[in-house]
Amino acid sequence: MCDLVARTGRLQQRYEDGSRLVAGCIPFRYINSEEDGNSDTGKVIQVLMISSSSGPGLLFPKGGWENDETVREAAVREAVEEAGVRGDLMDFLGNYEFKSKTHQDEFSPEGLCKAAMYALRVKEELEMWPEQKTRTRTWLTIEEAVESCRHAWMKDALVEGFCKWHKEKMEKGEITDEDLK
Repeated sequence: MCDLVARTGRLQQRYEDGSRLVAGCIPFRYINSEEDGNSDTGKVIQVLMISSSSGPGLLFPKGGWENDETVREAAVREAVEEAGVRGDLMDFLGNYEFKSKTHQDEFSPEGLCKAAMYALRVKEELEMWPEQKTRTRTWLTIEEAVESCRHAWMKDALVEGFCKWHKEKMEKGEITDEDLK
């Protein structure tokens, strides 16, 4: 049995200028390239995506940012609830706006959402998590993730947010060989 319980309902949701505020993350890890079927030595970055509860395609964990938490706490909570992972929440990748067909309400009648996305270095994969009965999780290379992404805004968060952030961190030496272990 899972001791963690996913938050539900809209009573604590944050809104700004007619948009529902959402927090999420792009969970990532490094694996040895040989494990990925690649004959090169070194590390390969993978991102974790989850199945959608409302149709085909894969997603990054995200959900409503609530009044009793910071945006960073909301991103961490969503990673645990939807993907069953914990780790180090790193840098802010950007805000991404999108329209939700399933989440229109009195505060956001057009379903407008603004997602604050972060990078999350995964340290632990939980055996049990709140949404494990409705979601599967899949580790993918960046290229596979771009192809599998259900929403254009999530592709933007991956390519324009995460990939650029990661490249800058590597170039500045802020991600070192020690980090790649």
